[in-house]
Amino acid sequence: MATRPLGAQISHMLKSRGVSTIFGIPGVHNQEMYRGIEEAGIVHVLARHEQGAGFMADGYARATGKPGVAYVISGPGLCNIMTPMGQAYSDSVPLLVLSSVLDETEATRGQLHQMKDQEGAAATVCDWSLTARTADAAYTLIDRALLEFRTRRMRSKHVQVPISLLQAPAAAAPAPMDLPANPIAAPDPQQRDRLCEWLRAARRPLFIFGGGAVRNPEVIQGALAGGDAVGRMVQAMGAAVMTTYAGRGRIPPDYALHFGSLLARPESADVIGSADLVIAVGTELSEVDLWRDTLGHTAKLVRIDCDPEMLADRHGADMPIHADAYGHLLAALGAMTDEPAKTGWDPREAVDFRMRMRAQIDAERPGILPVVDALKAAVPDETMIFSDMTQFAYAAKEVYPMDRPNHWHHPYGFGTLGYALPAAIGGKVGVGAQPVLAILGDYGFQYTVQELGVAVELGLGLPIIIWDNGKLGEIEDSMVRAQIAPNAVVQRNPDFLKLAEAYGAAADEPETLDDLAPALSAAFARDRPTVIRLRADIALTSN
Repeated sequence: MATRPLGAQISHMLKSRGVSTIFGIPGVHNQEMYRGIEEAGIVHVLARHEQGAGFMADGYARATGKPGVAYVISGPGLCNIMTPMGQAYSDSVPLLVLSSVLDETEATRGQLHQMKDQEGAAATVCDWSLTARTADAAYTLIDRALLEFRTRRMRSKHVQVPISLLQAPAAAAPAPMDLPANPIAAPDPQQRDRLCEWLRAARRPLFIFGGGAVRNPEVIQGALAGGDAVGRMVQAMGAAVMTTYAGRGRIPPDYALHFGSLLARPESADVIGSADLVIAVGTELSEVDLWRDTLGHTAKLVRIDCDPEMLADRHGADMPIHADAYGHLLAALGAMTDEPAKTGWDPREAVDFRMRMRAQIDAERPGILPVVDALKAAVPDETMIFSDMTQFAYAAKEVYPMDRPNHWHHPYGFGTLGYALPAAIGGKVGVGAQPVLAILGDYGFQYTVQELGVAVELGLGLPIIIWDNGKLGEIEDSMVRAQIAPNAVVQRNPDFLKLAEAYGAAADEPETLDDLAPALSAAFARDRPTVIRLRADIALTSN
């Protein structure tokens, strides 16, 4: 059919550009977008709430590297997905939200789903929010979003289309464009040579890898095959390594000079201050990375990032390099392959630092690290983990050894509760047979508990760990530190196991840490999700 309603044409367009899955909820205002989904051969995942749809699309994008796409209605549907849009913006996730919008709002009041400025509201939480007034404009904006996902820092985008335009007949979208293979131009030879000079002169170089250093497909595939070229060269030159939480797995955790994902520990500033060259790769070095105002470096600082805004921040880079992190490092380190290792680092420094920080974490969050260790021993190596804002995840992110990149996903920047369950569903939809695990706190689980129905409906063998301490434990601790009497931090929880069974999911509650491995093994093997309740005192009762 050369002509279809525009809503149907949009689905066909997305299919032609490689989109195979869409997450969303239909309504009277966006039903035209659903006219062409089945005909185009796209799988639609019906969320129970638009917030869940957004997090599912986010999880799908993080797990697969492909854009996550969501369909929502005007007004409340868009408002509900704005939290996931903010999360995707802060964590550099390619999320594309397509919504309907009222045809006219200035002269008519009291319409269904009416907002004063829907485009402007969405613009506050995403890279850009724009309205397509013609079919050609809709096609152009969608292609622009897909192109920018490849050529710029990945951020959430929003395109809204008036209802009457979605209903109107439209010609098919143009043929897909040839997208560039590399997101940024080739590395600057002068900066590459200068970086090589600095590296040759350094005796205690330190690399800090962030989330932007692990998204490259070559990095992921190389790590799975035993180490990518950049990782091997960093180790060969005897450089020390630290990672942000999102950068874990970039360098094998058993590398002798790996100081771990412990940047947020105040003592990491001492390690960084002892380096004679610091190279920060694909990281904002933001508040949620450091939890302090300064990095702690006293030597020269090199920043390599695809986002120029990061190169001119408060840390004051001596050499800001606007480039694809992987490509630039590959070029620079490749020019040094014949250089002998001249490191002044001692592996005992890294071991001692990690041991001291682990003891510190164990003292701060008693009873969690033994469970983290049991979890690591129980899950398959290739397991992809989605975690929520919960004390268990806060501790685990610092000590859980990641042997591959892009396999632990967390709402790092925006920091929203309720992320893990729907994001894990989207991730599992994306990776298929690969094991996926969700980790949530008892409070955060109840933000998006309704999406458990989606996992049951899709027959997903998804273990869902609920860390149950019966309270907002992190907030209680923060109030105590601030000398505020803990207030409104204890809630009455439902019976999580009965709730899971009411949805048609399986349920389990390990009595001891020894019971965790068989519970997880059974959960991965099922054709439905399994809610696994872990009491916060399980490590204590296991002794």
